[in-house]
Amino acid sequence: MRLKIKRLDPSIGLPEPATAGAAGFDLAASMDIEIPARSIKLVGTGLVIAVPDGHFLGIFARSSTPLKRGLMVANGVGIIDADYCGPADEIKIQLLNVTDQPVKVSKGDRLAQGVVLPCPRVEWDEVTELAAPTRGGFGSTGQ
Repeated sequence: MRLKIKRLDPSIGLPEPATAGAAGFDLAASMDIEIPARSIKLVGTGLVIAVPDGHFLGIFARSSTPLKRGLMVANGVGIIDADYCGPADEIKIQLLNVTDQPVKVSKGDRLAQGVVLPCPRVEWDEVTELAAPTRGGFGSTGQ
């Protein structure tokens, strides 16, 4: 899959997968920033990415970022829609500092990973009943 990408700062590198078998590509900070303890900050990547119609860009935590830095993607998974690709629609990572100390982020620090995924358009067929039995949910299997 080939995507159009615009760098808002020519000194920012293009995102790359960390290994040949990686599912996503690393997203890095485009600036130095400090995230206060127990706070959320938006961290720019300096990138505008044109996601193809019928797809979205998922922003996921890198496995090492919470453990090594105490930072998590604040909303669990960021979703970048295909129509978010105007000239200044920068991809930003919403980060939560879960530590009791400020965390310094430097330009170029890899903080999250992006994965382009399909998102089929859903249409609803409303019914009055569904055939499957109620399962209970929230840990009810195996009881």
